Amino acid sequence: MHQTTRTPEPADSNAAGRVADSAGNWVDTRAPQSWRPYLRLSRLDRPIGTWLLLLPCWWAIALAVLATNSFTAFDVWLIIGSAIGAALMRGAGCTWNDITDRHIDGSVARTRSRPIPSGAVTVKQALAWMIAQCLIALGILLTMPPAAIALGVAALIPVAIYPFAKRFTWWPQVFLGLAFNWGALLLWTAHTGSLGWPAVALYVAGISWTLFYDTIYAHQDTEDDALIGVKSTARLFGNNSPVWLRGFLVGTLLLLGLAVIGAALDRSVPSLLIALLGPWAMAWHLTWQLTQFRSDDTNILLKLFRSNRNAGLLPLPFFAIAFLA
Repeated sequence: MHQTTRTPEPADSNAAGRVADSAGNWVDTRAPQSWRPYLRLSRLDRPIGTWLLLLPCWWAIALAVLATNSFTAFDVWLIIGSAIGAALMRGAGCTWNDITDRHIDGSVARTRSRPIPSGAVTVKQALAWMIAQCLIALGILLTMPPAAIALGVAALIPVAIYPFAKRFTWWPQVFLGLAFNWGALLLWTAHTGSLGWPAVALYVAGISWTLFYDTIYAHQDTEDDALIGVKSTARLFGNNSPVWLRGFLVGTLLLLGLAVIGAALDRSVPSLLIALLGPWAMAWHLTWQLTQFRSDDTNILLKLFRSNRNAGLLPLPFFAIAFLA
C-alpha cells in the first residue's frame, strides 16, 4: 500500500487543511474551526467549481424558457434550487474524489494538505459528510417532475466514475465533463417535462467547455502527475495544448449555438439573433484566455481557470433579453 508522510499540524490551527489555491477565504477566516475541514472537503473555500457545475443548469433553464415561451414561479425555484443543489453535489463529489484520491493527494505538493491526507478528517467522517450532502440534494430533486428525478439519480454514475478516470485514460476531463454538465439535461427536463435534443446539444457543448477549462487547470500538476503516473489531457497534449484548446473553443461555440437554435427556432428573428450573441460573447472570452495561456505559469493557469465563471455567465443576459424581445 502506498504510504504518505504526514507533516505535523501547523501551530496556527486556521492553517490546517489549506491547499495552495484556497488561502485567505471565508472558510479560513470566519467559519467555526470544527467545520473548516468539512467545508474544505466540499471546496466551499473555492466556489469556482460550484459555478462551473451550476452554469449549465442556468443555461438549460434559460433555453427551456425560450423554447416554451414560458417563465413561471417554478422556474424561479429551479434557479434557486439548482444553485443550492450545485453547491451540495459539488461538495459531495469533491468529498468522494478526496476519499478515492487520498493516497494520490498525499503525493502532490498542491494537495497534500487537504483534510483527509493531512489527517484533519477520517475516511469514515468524510463518507458521513458526503452522504449528508447527497440526502439534502435529494430533497431538492424530489420537488421536480419524475423524468428530472430519474435523470438526477442517473447523475450519480458519472460522479462515481470520475475520480478513477485518471487511472485508466488520458482523457479524465471527458468524464469530468459528463458529470459537471449533467444539469443541462436535468434542468431542461425539469422545465419542459421531457428531454429534448437542444438539451443534448447543450450538454455536449458543456463537455467541450470542460475540456477547455480543465485542461488549463491540469497544467498546474503535470510534473507531479508524471511522477505518480496520473493521466490528464494536459500531459497528453503537452506543448500542443493551445491547438487542442482552440478546438474545444470552437466546439463549445458551435454546439452552444446549435442548442440556442434548437431552443429559439420558433421565436422571432430578433429574439433568435440576440440569443445567438450569447455563445459568441462566451467564445470571445475563451479566445482571450487562449491569448493569456502559459503552460508553465501556475498563477496564470489558476487565474484563467477561475475566469471561466465569467465566461459561463456571459450568455445568460443575452438569453434573458431574447426572451423579452
